[in-house]
Amino acid sequence: MVVFCRGLALLAGSFVIASLLPVAPARAETPGMCRVVNVDFTPGGIASGTRGTPPVPSPQIAPQIVAWLETSAGAYVETIYITQQTGRYGIGNRPGRFDFNSGPNWPYGRRVTVFPVWAARHGVTFQQLEFQSGGDDALSHSSGESSREVHFCRPLDKAEDSWDAASCPSPIFTDKGVFGSATSPYPPRADLIPVAGMDSPDTQQFKTLNRFDAVSAATPAIGARAQISWPIPSDLKMGDYVLMMEVSLEQDFNSTYPSTLVPSPNVPYGAYGVPYVGQPSVVYQVPFTIAGSETIATTDTYVGYADPARPGMLHPPDATITTETPNTGASRLLLTSQDGQMFRVRVDARPEADAISPGLPGEMVVTDPQSSAATLTFVAPGDDGMIGTVKGYEVRYLAGDTPITEANFAEAHEMKFTAEIAQPGQPQQLAMKDLLPETEYTVAVRAFDDCRNTSGITSTTFLTGARKAGEVDACFIATAAYGSLLANDVDMLRRFRDRLLKHSALGELAVETYYTFGPSVAGVVGESDLLRSTARGLLTPLVDRVRKLRW
Repeated sequence: MVVFCRGLALLAGSFVIASLLPVAPARAETPGMCRVVNVDFTPGGIASGTRGTPPVPSPQIAPQIVAWLETSAGAYVETIYITQQTGRYGIGNRPGRFDFNSGPNWPYGRRVTVFPVWAARHGVTFQQLEFQSGGDDALSHSSGESSREVHFCRPLDKAEDSWDAASCPSPIFTDKGVFGSATSPYPPRADLIPVAGMDSPDTQQFKTLNRFDAVSAATPAIGARAQISWPIPSDLKMGDYVLMMEVSLEQDFNSTYPSTLVPSPNVPYGAYGVPYVGQPSVVYQVPFTIAGSETIATTDTYVGYADPARPGMLHPPDATITTETPNTGASRLLLTSQDGQMFRVRVDARPEADAISPGLPGEMVVTDPQSSAATLTFVAPGDDGMIGTVKGYEVRYLAGDTPITEANFAEAHEMKFTAEIAQPGQPQQLAMKDLLPETEYTVAVRAFDDCRNTSGITSTTFLTGARKAGEVDACFIATAAYGSLLANDVDMLRRFRDRLLKHSALGELAVETYYTFGPSVAGVVGESDLLRSTARGLLTPLVDRVRKLRW
């Protein structure tokens, strides 16, 4: 029996949506009063275009940023913000050698150079991830160890049209890794829903171990003013502190740090992508005071950079780092003006009187749900009832029609909110993607303000649309045999068809024959437990062979 599948959309393990507003570790105990730290900055970066010699297309490259607090004596206190590529998607601790080339949303290679100073100071260690098959050099792994990848793209050649595209050109499947014997100061990714039989059992611990996902957020847009808002825990004493912000940028080359400094590795797929290790991360430092009244402090220069020769150490400024060119080197944070003062980082620490919770978000309406995406709209509430603008939204979802209440809100899956926050009384949109077709979802949202007072919950349940006409998404016989479109072996057989069989004349003939007769056979198989069991038995040798293939 020949079995092939087509176009199966898998549910993303966690939605790739994040906010610039980190979740607070604690809330002030005094009713109606809290203290907040707001950090303002404007990130630079590399705009899309052509770079290098010879010139190659360059996608937009935004900086990676982490911010943390230290005491005036230099003791680490708390991380208050980290961009999601490191904090949520784990680029600092993923399988693969660190010098794999880079490209748009590259899938492999631990980026240990992203935040060396922060990594050395926060004091937390994790087990380092390795490929399940062992070794760091491979980019291709067996189907039995590679589950659907919902965030990163496949390796791309810089000459491909999709090099500078906004999304991945095609679905890929990756080895998510297994814990090795070494340790890492970087967290594993926290967005996975592990696939049994393909992903290592270790992946079930990733989200629990990743303590930094709570303050991870989307990378702010290049050239746009951004703000971190952090409610100060009630047990943090008033006094003098230091705001530290480390900023890294791939492909930020100069004469001291050229693209040839860390060349493309001589491994399979080594020609894909481009070298990425350029100028090291730079650090900005702002001493400030948490007091009973508002205090403001700024800096317009960097305090040092991550010393490549002494990982984790801060090297004082010198001529090796570019300083006069916006978007690069020490100017990765752009000069900004407020109240007549120029700065790269501004810290505003103040008491905040806020005794009124935000209003209830309006009734959610689902607009034209598609097979794998949906847009939800509700009327935005205010910060104090219907007055003022809320700070952000918490969003949770469940598959099915189970109600989401105050009691189970924290247990539902988190979806980070990234849309621009609407004014009170205006429509607020919430986009969802990577959904399963013809599947019921319950989504709940609540607003929060500066002091993390929260509103009540507004929720809705909706059904995603059917598969597009003309697409054969069902794995006819395999689905009938295994009883689910999400069966691992079903998806693996689909990939076998797409990547190998459809590239030969005999393979094409087998595919066409299957799609001609498969549906009618599946109808009979699906209605009989005996026939389903028999079909699974007949499929087993094929599944075992395909599982061992590498592509």
